Amino acid sequence: MSADRQKIIYVCSDAVGETAEAVAKATARQFATEKVRIKRYGGIKHEDEVKALIQEAASAGGFIAYTLVQPELRETMREEAIRASVKAVDVMGPMMQAFIDTFNDSPKYQPGLLHEMDDHYFRKIEAVEFAVRYDDGKDARGLLHAQVVLVGVSRTSKTPLSIYLAHKGIRTANYPIAPEVKPPEELFMKADRLIVGLTMNPERLLKIRTERLKALGLPVHAHYASLDRIRDELSFADRLMAQLGCPVIDVTEKAIEETAGIIMEKWLNSSA
Repeated sequence: MSADRQKIIYVCSDAVGETAEAVAKATARQFATEKVRIKRYGGIKHEDEVKALIQEAASAGGFIAYTLVQPELRETMREEAIRASVKAVDVMGPMMQAFIDTFNDSPKYQPGLLHEMDDHYFRKIEAVEFAVRYDDGKDARGLLHAQVVLVGVSRTSKTPLSIYLAHKGIRTANYPIAPEVKPPEELFMKADRLIVGLTMNPERLLKIRTERLKALGLPVHAHYASLDRIRDELSFADRLMAQLGCPVIDVTEKAIEETAGIIMEKWLNSSA
């Protein structure tokens, strides 16, 4: 394949395809290239659809990641991919076979069980709507109804963490700390929730804010992105978090998933 040719990963599923897409994205991030495109095809029901996808992948010089639970579709994918010399990765098959071999059980062969409309699904939808409604301190009432409240200065990952936790079914609100703004009374009221403070190394925060201003086309030397201002904000935030008596997480070197894992563990312990 030419170095300039766009690299394409085809994601194929007889359900939605989110699982295979997540694996494909995680894999692509391990390589130093930006020329990777992921094309997702969900709801595959017929062998002809599988064959057409393989031909497209063959023409483009890409490979396929698939989660097909129907045995006939998986077999078609394996055979046709070999025939067309296309690499096809069975994301779910080895795990299903390990389950069968180890526990002597049989799968349901029903696509989309991950997205069944069960109680957890509805809790997740409710939590995502909650996170959006009460993001960035929009409505202080949300601080009383949240299961987790995140507090921190601007650009400490409050919003992405709120959405991530929401996808785990946890109602999360967040509040931005700023020295000029008096925190709402709801933040200090007694409620059945976990408040978590987020902090960051000043130099790292400066870099993030500067990049944010660049992305918005704003002057990079704004007060918002000055080191003195950031240190003042972090000092004010430290005092407020101490007043709240909440656990504090330094997110400087942490991925969203890692920070969320720490928060979920604290939340489970506080709910026990």
